[in-house]
Amino acid sequence: MEGMLKGKRIVITGAARGLGYHFAEAIAKAGACAVMCDILETELAVGASTLREQGLNVEVQVIDLADPHSVEAAFNAIGALGSIDGLVNNAAMATGVGGKTMMEYDIDLWDRVMQVNVRGTWLVSKAAVPLLANGGSIVNVASDTALWGAPRLMAYVASKGAVISMTRSMARELGERRIRVNAIAPGLTRVEATEYVPAERHQLYEQGRALPGAQHPDDVTGSVLWLLSSLSGFVTGQLLPVNGGFVFN
Repeated sequence: MEGMLKGKRIVITGAARGLGYHFAEAIAKAGACAVMCDILETELAVGASTLREQGLNVEVQVIDLADPHSVEAAFNAIGALGSIDGLVNNAAMATGVGGKTMMEYDIDLWDRVMQVNVRGTWLVSKAAVPLLANGGSIVNVASDTALWGAPRLMAYVASKGAVISMTRSMARELGERRIRVNAIAPGLTRVEATEYVPAERHQLYEQGRALPGAQHPDDVTGSVLWLLSSLSGFVTGQLLPVNGGFVFN
């Protein structure tokens, strides 16, 4: 993967920890400048420092997807340093959402999930488009929960289903600008951000995959690098499940 994205500048949201951090690391190792964005300012600084110690090229930008003014300010700052070549819409609210049935959700929690996961993805993409001056690639991170209808997770599932649909509409609208838009749907991945997930849910995935076993960040990062690179230059509007065959698309 080394050199695969050489000379590119890629924005990654939700990059302070979890899959987002691993996306940023893989993107930087592939030769790009990884612009790491997150609301978790302390964790973001620590993650960026760790990557810089490896000699990797990273920038940092604090952003709150729930706040349109924060999104606008963040991309003004990013744009002040030059154009970008890609965007990974990874940031989402999931922790603390699971466990409630559709009858138990309260409106405030539902609205918060939609505000961050759906509206936030739209706002970030909208802000990024003017910076994608030479075309480029947007990768939206959905979830395979939207493909199999995971129970007791309805707000998150609904939000990721919306991201999948948005991907197709965005691909139609942005194609004339030579901007490709695709989505991946990872399965449950073993990262610190999923430590709260009950053991039985991990077991369900690990035993139910066509490729049995746990899913780790390295199982997902390659698909993102491919979609950001010229190797997928005629691919747009597509959904790629990356889940070891737990669900087929």
